[in-house]
Amino acid sequence: MHDRIRKRTKDLTLCAMLCALGVVLMLLGSVIEVLDLSTAALASLLCIYAVIELGGHYPFMLWLGTSLLSLLLLPVKTPAVFYALFLGYYPILKAKLESRSKVLCILLKLLVFHVGLLLIVLIFWAFFPSMLETTLGPWIYPVLYLLSVAVFLLYDLALTRLITAYLLRLRPRFHRKH
Repeated sequence: MHDRIRKRTKDLTLCAMLCALGVVLMLLGSVIEVLDLSTAALASLLCIYAVIELGGHYPFMLWLGTSLLSLLLLPVKTPAVFYALFLGYYPILKAKLESRSKVLCILLKLLVFHVGLLLIVLIFWAFFPSMLETTLGPWIYPVLYLLSVAVFLLYDLALTRLITAYLLRLRPRFHRKH
């Protein structure tokens, strides 16, 4: 009984530290606005670690805590919005989606991406409409959509490779002992 409480306390403490690290990473993206998407994607890697090493409900707690704290504390909310509405929860869902058949997996991943993209566009349209305005003309929106799909596919491939590298090379060095 005592060991189980100790393990849960350690897991919760690690989750809280990962949450703090995620907020700090996105603060960097908030201060240096060119890095907003990059730092949100980097913070999403912490969710992968939580999925692999903690499991259970801890990755969702990490995503929720990091999202809420980032939305409350960051001076520029762009990284927090991208993290909260897609980049934070996608690595958690990725593990569950990849247990399906290959075709269904790809379709579900694209569905999750499109729902996240729609939520992001709606949030920016409602709260930051000036960020969606452009002088380039209406042709830019389909181009941006196609680029976002391409970037998503590269992001998914990069996540797969990073997870594989972690499991094969880094996990033996960093694996937590309970």
